[in-house]
Amino acid sequence: MVIESTAKDGGTGTVTSPSIQAPVALFARARVTAGDERVFLCKVAVLTVLTGVGAALAVNGHLLVAAAGIVLVAAMYTHAVELQHQCLHHSAFRRALPHRVVGVMLGLPLLVVYSHYRLRHLQHHRYLGTPDDTEFFGFDTRRPLTAGHLLRSAFDYRRLVTVCADIGRCATGRWVYPFSDVKPAVRRHIVVEHLLLGTVLVGAAALAVTGRGDYMLRLWLLPLLLAVPLHFVIELPEHILCDTDTTEVLRNTRSIRGSWFSTWFTNGNNLHIEHHAAMAVPINHLPSRHHEVRRLAVHVERTYWDFCRRLWTAVRTGTHA
Repeated sequence: MVIESTAKDGGTGTVTSPSIQAPVALFARARVTAGDERVFLCKVAVLTVLTGVGAALAVNGHLLVAAAGIVLVAAMYTHAVELQHQCLHHSAFRRALPHRVVGVMLGLPLLVVYSHYRLRHLQHHRYLGTPDDTEFFGFDTRRPLTAGHLLRSAFDYRRLVTVCADIGRCATGRWVYPFSDVKPAVRRHIVVEHLLLGTVLVGAAALAVTGRGDYMLRLWLLPLLLAVPLHFVIELPEHILCDTDTTEVLRNTRSIRGSWFSTWFTNGNNLHIEHHAAMAVPINHLPSRHHEVRRLAVHVERTYWDFCRRLWTAVRTGTHA
């Protein structure tokens, strides 16, 4: 097997076997086992406990304690979407139904509609490196890489407005998917989940006008506003400054080895090459495949700080993504 790759210094080369083995394990499939289910359920349990701790702190009367709680809740809402991402790929449970049930709940705080996200995200995997890429979150790599554009992208709350508009379209039967045809069953799921989210928003508004506005502010609105840029930071390294004009996963995607904390908090999103190489593999299997990524992939960082330094250099010198 022959694999073309680009060296870290910008040169090109060819990786051939047997001198360097092809990445067989990297692209290998793996079924979800009972053990994988337990790992994912433990992650959900930890999320639940930490969200509860954050909520208790957020309603505290001491300003600094409340602020710390709001930040923790925002971090957990962000983490929940990363767990939802695993549900999108049906790599958390052995059966399909629990993915939707759990995935819908995980996305509610950040207004992420599970079936809509799943439709767009799977198309992102299919069309990455082509003009048909439909990534749901992240930085538009077709735009100039400037500090101003990064900041505008990080604090882009237009998605929240778009979701609310889509709720209205679903309620009136006018919702359409602009990127491709949608199977009737998938469309029904998307409409129902938008209406569910709309019901939650109406309920939150009702609580706010009946004297519980402070709770809604501390437990949902402020964490939501913080979570938008926090989630952007998690998603940013995935493909920026990579070779996005190719469909070769070893060139168009980035992995970051990171620490146990970053791997947990992003739910393995740091190992993004490994994920794109075999998207249905349970996330807890990805670390064992990182050695092949380090050996063959173009865009691999040791830490998030290394990525930040690379990004800052690109912004300072006017490099385009």
